[in-house]
Amino acid sequence: MAPETAARPLVPVSVRIQSGDFDISEEIGALTAGRADIGAVASFTGLCRDEGGRLSALELEHYPGMAERAIRAIAEQAVERFELAGLTAIHRYGKIAPGGNIVLVVTCASHRQAAFDGASFLMDYLKTDAPFWKKEHLKDGGAGEWVSAKDADDKAKARWRSKP
Repeated sequence: MAPETAARPLVPVSVRIQSGDFDISEEIGALTAGRADIGAVASFTGLCRDEGGRLSALELEHYPGMAERAIRAIAEQAVERFELAGLTAIHRYGKIAPGGNIVLVVTCASHRQAAFDGASFLMDYLKTDAPFWKKEHLKDGGAGEWVSAKDADDKAKARWRSKP
């Protein structure tokens, strides 16, 4: 008979795709409230840039349901791989003006490195694999471009291919 092992407690994972903005402090508070097992919280907030003053908005599109499933799958991998104590991932869609929030990733863990690595891992996959499409809207009224993936994002994700 195999030795009995302690089951890992249920880890809160929240994945949301929404058009409205989010409050970073509220999201961190919701993830950590009443928790004494957390020693570290890491967060990343992605903002819309104005691209040198030429952009009036960035429009993000997604497939509802598909985007949530894809993000949840990688979020659950992050929880397992880095032994996270909780994770929140929020990605917005619609037209977002420069300076506006686009994405939030919050991870918590017993120790800081796990929280940092979990957040970085999730963001690297969001930048390359999450099913979102981005179109620029220009200040001069001209037709904007669809934003292509960058080689640097693929290179950043590649570092996670090996096991920790």
